[in-house]
Amino acid sequence: MADATVQVETRLRACGLRPTRQRVALADLLFAKGDRHLTVEELHEEASQAGVPVSLATVYNTLHQFTEAGLIRVLAVESAKTYFDTNISDHHHFFVEGRNEVLDIPVSNIEIGNLPEAPEGMEIAHVDVIIRLREKKS
Repeated sequence: MADATVQVETRLRACGLRPTRQRVALADLLFAKGDRHLTVEELHEEASQAGVPVSLATVYNTLHQFTEAGLIRVLAVESAKTYFDTNISDHHHFFVEGRNEVLDIPVSNIEIGNLPEAPEGMEIAHVDVIIRLREKKS
C-alpha cells in the first residue's frame, strides 16, 4: 500500500470516518494536488479520468461527509455552484466571474473589524470574504 494511501486512511480514521475504498480514492484525488477549490462535478470528472468507478451522488455525499468531519470547507460562491476548499485555514477568496475560478487571498491581506456581537448562546465560527473579479472592459 502506498504511503499516501496510508496517510489518507489515517486522516480519515482520525476524523471518525471509515476509510472505504471510495472515500480513500476520492481523498487521494482531492488532497494530492495541495490546496484547491473543486465542485462535485469537477471531482467526479477527475475520478472518472483516473478510473475510479464512483457515481456523482457518491462524490456529493463524500464531500459533505468530509465537510462535516472538518477535512474541507464549503464555499457558496454562486447560488448554482458550490465549491469545496481543501484549505481549511482562515483565508478569503477572489471569484473570477465568467471563468468560475476561485483563488485564495491570504488572511493577512484583509483586516475585518466592527463585527456585530453574536446572538446569545452563539459564537462566530468564521468570516468568509469573497471578492468578485471580472476582466477589465476596454
